Amino acid sequence: MKNKPERVFLATESLVAKASGIGRVARLIAKILAEQTRDGILSASASSFSDCTRDEELGLPVMAARGSRTIFAGRVHMASLSHQRFIYDSVNMARAHMRLALARRPFMAYIHGVEIWENASPKWVRSARRAQQLVANSSYTRQRANRCHGGFDDARICWLGTETDELPPRQARLGGPPKVLIVSRIDKPTNKGHNELIAAWPAVVSAVPDARLVIAGDGPGLAQLKHLASRSAPDHIEFRGYVQEADMETLWSEATVFAMPSRKEGFGLVYIESMRQGIPVVASVHDAAPEINLHGETGYNVNLDRNNELADCLIHLLRDETSAARLGRQGRERWVAHFRYSAFRQRFLPILNEFLRQAA
Repeated sequence: MKNKPERVFLATESLVAKASGIGRVARLIAKILAEQTRDGILSASASSFSDCTRDEELGLPVMAARGSRTIFAGRVHMASLSHQRFIYDSVNMARAHMRLALARRPFMAYIHGVEIWENASPKWVRSARRAQQLVANSSYTRQRANRCHGGFDDARICWLGTETDELPPRQARLGGPPKVLIVSRIDKPTNKGHNELIAAWPAVVSAVPDARLVIAGDGPGLAQLKHLASRSAPDHIEFRGYVQEADMETLWSEATVFAMPSRKEGFGLVYIESMRQGIPVVASVHDAAPEINLHGETGYNVNLDRNNELADCLIHLLRDETSAARLGRQGRERWVAHFRYSAFRQRFLPILNEFLRQAA
């Protein structure tokens, strides 16, 4: 008699399309679980903490907790009565696993970066240590977590990817001034490189008078960022606010360079989206970016502690269209080779199968 497929429960913060970076990881995992369910290899369902509606496009049943911790914890706990294994999109969500019968069920969790580094909540670190299978989004994330807390050597490395294998529609770059684009949530304090870009902008404009810095995104740090811009080169800095997904293709088509010289990226999904768009990336040497964005091949990784290095790099790319185009083409080739959905699936499936083979 054929054994019933093992039941797997995915518990996430969100499964909404184009949610946060962690939300996008959750959708990647959900997509694979749905495929495995359709093939009869396992049987999967999910619960999301913050979503208000079911997301039928994922191809697996999703129970929404509508932002209620009580409902979310209850759904995850009830799943322990019918599911053998659990997957969490982050160690924060995996804290729900420490309750009653759940503690007897094996679970897998992703670690992403700052949530498990120097200032990590002790509860999150304990949650990570209890995982039967821990997955890191980059070698850098694992190394830094291990340096901070120890005991993370066994975390498996699985780079992320986009949700598609398709190249974006080919659009002619819109005319107008050369533009450097940054797309990110704007926290307070900002840590994505906004401040450094604004500080560098007078030097950029001095060398490339029509250059524009386009800042897309919203968040609690927006007002402070606008104040900094007013003291920099305000006529050359544009704030677009939150950009709807339907308008993102236009935003990408305007960009000459994508720049997010952060100090705290554990991976940087927006870097690989820029590569998919064929746009060169400027990141920093201070986090995981050099693992994803190859210096001199798909863009540049600058040392923010060296005066003028960021400005000089941006000036070079804005002036040298040939170099920018070459880096963009090579970035797209790197996306095709390593960061399409199918590339992520190829990396993640062996880890998932290893987890399923572990004794319950």
